[in-house]
Amino acid sequence: MPDARPTHRCSAADSPGSSRGGRLPLGGHLLLAAVFASLILGGCSLKRPRLPRVHKITVQQGNVITQDMVDKLKPGMSRSQVAFIMGEPVMRNSFNDDRWDYVYSIELPGVFSTTQVMSLFFVDEELAYFTGDLAPSRLKPNDAPPAPDGPAAQDASSD
Repeated sequence: MPDARPTHRCSAADSPGSSRGGRLPLGGHLLLAAVFASLILGGCSLKRPRLPRVHKITVQQGNVITQDMVDKLKPGMSRSQVAFIMGEPVMRNSFNDDRWDYVYSIELPGVFSTTQVMSLFFVDEELAYFTGDLAPSRLKPNDAPPAPDGPAAQDASSD
């Protein structure tokens, strides 16, 4: 009786590792892995595009207070004279009309922030005194009185 098995034998072209049948040979897998790895690692070295940042604005609030303004203030000035020099106060004390408060703040986010405060006090509609972060500079270096010279000054210093 003849053998009922098929006589067809598998050739090397039909083996699982062959390039036929949609499969890659072992060298092809290595090549594909190398290309994939180079693309991944190459992407890390690319410079990332700069994303737009949020614009941070400088915030100023209140009345600007300068040393020059404080130097011009003198006790006995009227309210209108003080308002001419300093401007009208942004904050008024509703319980005490004889006190004017000036507050100035400036903020540059992430860089710095500062606040200045001045309080002016009136008695009988005239400036009596003021307090705050700035003090009047009475004698500037250029305005200092000259040092006394002569024999009278030497006699006074020897006593």
